[in-house]
Amino acid sequence: MTFVLDASVTMSWLLKDAAAREAAYPFAVLSSLGVGGTAAVVPLTWGLEIANVIARCEAKGQVNEAQSESFIALIEGVPIDVDPDTFSHVLSDTLQLARRYRLSSYDASYLELALREAVPIATLDEDLRRAATKAGVKIFKPT
Repeated sequence: MTFVLDASVTMSWLLKDAAAREAAYPFAVLSSLGVGGTAAVVPLTWGLEIANVIARCEAKGQVNEAQSESFIALIEGVPIDVDPDTFSHVLSDTLQLARRYRLSSYDASYLELALREAVPIATLDEDLRRAATKAGVKIFKPT
């Protein structure tokens, strides 16, 4: 099974400050990666979002470089594929989804990818969850 993995879930693996209810979901998503062929796909912008949050958290003292490097090793060790076609949809489908559901273009890129690939999405972002539900995209349920 393939699903779209958004940055909110990914960053929860580094920033373990979420409420217990919210923390269980991202770690269940992480545990499902690689099991039975389960893999994630991410839009091209995902890496930039991850790098930006890491850099900002380090600057604020929330994590140190060693913690960041350990986290990077973690995400490099699980099956996450980067969609090569994200850019070709940015000024058409992604923009339309951002307009329709009042999402940032970054969030709309996750929704666009889930729609295009006809796969569920793993996210903690409430606006993206609502938009996905309205658009007919299922929320990924880890096994």
